[in-house]
Amino acid sequence: LFMGGELGQREEWNANGEVAWPLLQAGPYHRGVQRFVQDLNHLYQAHPGLWEADYDHEGFRWIDCSDAEKSVFSFIRQRNDGTDRTVVILNLTPVIRYGYRLGLPQGGWWREVLNSDAGIYGGSGVGNLGGVNAQPVASHGQAHSAPFTLPPLSIIVFQPQPAGA
Repeated sequence: LFMGGELGQREEWNANGEVAWPLLQAGPYHRGVQRFVQDLNHLYQAHPGLWEADYDHEGFRWIDCSDAEKSVFSFIRQRNDGTDRTVVILNLTPVIRYGYRLGLPQGGWWREVLNSDAGIYGGSGVGNLGGVNAQPVASHGQAHSAPFTLPPLSIIVFQPQPAGA
C-alpha cells in the first residue's frame, strides 16, 4: 500500500499533493476499503504464522495453484513449527462458487476470519456463515477437506479453531 491505497484513492499519489482524505466522507466504498485494510493489518499483526516464516519454505504451502479454468488459488501460511495456520483462498472471477471443495491440513471447524466481500467492506455479503467444518475427505494432498462458498472477486481467510471453542 502506498499513499492513498489504504482508502481506495483513484488517482496516483502526487508528491505535490496530499492523500485524498475527504474521499472517506464521499461514500461507503472508500470507508470499506479503509476498514478492510485496517482489519487485514490487525489479522497480520495478531498471527505470526502470516509473516514469521517468510524466508523459510515451511511457512508457505500451496493447496491448489492449478485451477486456471476457475481462476481460484489457495494456500496455507504457518509458523516454522506448523502452528498458527491460516488458509487463504482467492476467487479471481465475478462468479460465486458454491460447494468448492479444498483440502485442509486438519479437521474440525475453520473460522472465516476475513472476507473481502463482506458487507462491512462494501461487498455483496456472500460468505461461509462464519466458517466451514473440515471432514475426513482427502483432497489436494491433504487428509481433510471442506466445501467452501467462494464470493465473487474475493479473498477469504480461515483459521482452525480449537475443539470446544
